[in-house]
Amino acid sequence: MYIKIYFDDKPLFLCDNVDATLQPYVHHDDAVFIDELNLHTVKSMIHEMQESSVHAGVFFHKDLQELKDAFFKKFTLIKAGGGFVLNENKDVLMMFRRGKWDLPKGKMDKKETFEDCAIRETEEETGLKKIKLISPLITTYHTYHEGSKYVLKETRWFTMKVSSEQKLLPQAAEQITKLEWVRKNDLKKYLQNSFPSVNDVLEAGFSS
Repeated sequence: MYIKIYFDDKPLFLCDNVDATLQPYVHHDDAVFIDELNLHTVKSMIHEMQESSVHAGVFFHKDLQELKDAFFKKFTLIKAGGGFVLNENKDVLMMFRRGKWDLPKGKMDKKETFEDCAIRETEEETGLKKIKLISPLITTYHTYHEGSKYVLKETRWFTMKVSSEQKLLPQAAEQITKLEWVRKNDLKKYLQNSFPSVNDVLEAGFSS
C-alpha cells in the first residue's frame, strides 16, 4: 500500500511495501529511496524532492500510518473536495484554469464534509445544479508554497453525474475561462497541458 504525493509533477511514494508498481521508481537513476524513518530522513526527502535533478522518491517504512504522520507534520495541511463529473453520455467535465486543464475542486469550509465541499465547489465553479454524488473515488496529495508556509493539500474526489442540458458558467473569480464536456477518447490532448494528479483522477474514474 502507498500514498502518492506530488511535488510539482514529481511523485513521492510513502509505502509499507515496495511492490511491482514502485520497482521502476526505486531503480531509476534519478530517484531517491529512503528506508529509515527519523526526523533527519523526513527532512532529507522533502529537500531532495525539491531538487530539479530528482525524478521521484520512494520512502519505505513498515508502518505506513507512522510514516504518514511523521511526514505530514512537516506541512500545513489543507483539505479539499473535487468532482469527477460525468454527463448522460459519460463525457467528463474539464475546466481551463490559470493556463491548465483541470477538474472542479476547492478548499473545505469550517464544519463542512468532503462530500458537501465537493458538491459546493463544483456548483460554484461550473454553474451546474442538481448534481448527483455517486461515490468516493480517490484521494490525491500535492505540495506548494503559500508565502512562508509549505502546504500539503489533500483532495478527496467523488464521482458525480449531472445533465449536460444545463448551461455551463465558468467562475471568473477563480480564473476559469473554459468549461468543456470531453469524451474519454479525446482526453489525451487535454492531459498534455494538465497536472499528473488530474490524470490519476481520470484513470480512476474511467476504470471504476
